[in-house]
Amino acid sequence: MRPLTEDETKTVFEKLANYIGRNITHLINRPDDPHCFRLQKDRVYYVRESVMRFATSVGRPELMSLGICLGKFTKTGKFRLHITSLEFLAQYARYKIWIKSNGEMSYLYGNNVLKAHVGKMSDDIPEHSGVVVFAMNDIPMGFGVTAKSTADARRLDPTGVVAFRQSDIGEYLREEDTLFT
Repeated sequence: MRPLTEDETKTVFEKLANYIGRNITHLINRPDDPHCFRLQKDRVYYVRESVMRFATSVGRPELMSLGICLGKFTKTGKFRLHITSLEFLAQYARYKIWIKSNGEMSYLYGNNVLKAHVGKMSDDIPEHSGVVVFAMNDIPMGFGVTAKSTADARRLDPTGVVAFRQSDIGEYLREEDTLFT
């Protein structure tokens, strides 16, 4: 377990900023309960500082996990967010899409968000920006990237893709054997 380098921090913050924008400061500056980012086996964890201090007494081979896994670095150096980061993305999301109950199962099975399934969406969402997908009762279901801006999405036919799925809560079941290895 080690702190992120400057390049790694920049890569992680750019990815997070795509979804939560300037709200990233809420993750960093928490006066009530300070947290930090740590790297362990190519995975980035968001850890309470008091827990991180206790973890320094555990050896690297014995340390499996620590805090909340935000994502992992690929072999090419890119950063991929995991579904475990959904709690923070949903809390501080800049753009949101709510899907109707008839589209929830389709989304949870790994399909993209279609126009026919959109119940409502935030105003002025630009094309190719990060969005958090919610059920109509405000339960976060996953996150992705918009295929069209809000204005273009309103003109789409019902089978048009509004947002590309990147991760959803159905992954826990579909990929439980490979998600945490």
